[in-house]
Amino acid sequence: MGFLFNTFVYDPIYNLLIFVYNIIPFHDFGIAIILVTIIIKFLLLPISKKQIESQKKLQELQPKIKELQTKYKNDKEKQTKALMELYKTHKTNPFSGCLPLIFQLIFFIAIYRVLINISGAGNGLIVDQESLYSFIHNPGAINHLFLNVVDMSKAVDFGKITLSSLPHIVLVLLSAVAQYSQTKMLMPKTEPVKNTSEEPDFSQVMSKQMLYVGPLLTLFIGLKFPAGLALYWLTTTAFAILQQIYIEKKKKVEAPVVK
Repeated sequence: MGFLFNTFVYDPIYNLLIFVYNIIPFHDFGIAIILVTIIIKFLLLPISKKQIESQKKLQELQPKIKELQTKYKNDKEKQTKALMELYKTHKTNPFSGCLPLIFQLIFFIAIYRVLINISGAGNGLIVDQESLYSFIHNPGAINHLFLNVVDMSKAVDFGKITLSSLPHIVLVLLSAVAQYSQTKMLMPKTEPVKNTSEEPDFSQVMSKQMLYVGPLLTLFIGLKFPAGLALYWLTTTAFAILQQIYIEKKKKVEAPVVK
């Protein structure tokens, strides 16, 4: 399994990052991370599009789902059948977003390993020759500064915060704000149905939790690990936000006009 992951996921991303770094002007490692992230997001576009549409559909169906759960709260078998019929009628699957998440998780782990191996872990920003394809030039030492401001190879040292730490902190804060915005966009725009039962509405609880857990997790990862990972996360989240805006605008254009 490890061999397949390295051969078909990790090694291609590693070599793509080095290749992009070699060809861009000024050899900026941060710009290389951004460009490679965008390339990966474009490759995963059909998968991520399906995930966004599935999440939006499920959010829109939440009021009806809640009504059925309340109506058949004492009969789980009828509740399950009613929910399945609802999903079938609206041509959606509550588990359809799982596969895209698995794919994105695999690529996240790969890009994480690439960035950690290049921009940390004692490598001194030296490219591993054994991981390179024969046709990829080895640049040797990598310029670790993004726009000559943010050090992609270092995490924030809270025991020694200086002015040079501020760009990294700002980068992490932007990543957290972007994560919050993306999660907020996926939440339903309408008012949630009032919960008349004594049972808690777990869907609403989870939505509210993810709205804040995601950004907090982004803050932790961004501050704890090298800035390159924070830049990757900011880029991929910004791309997802733009994709969601495009999908919503396209739906509005394609929606029939009600006279």
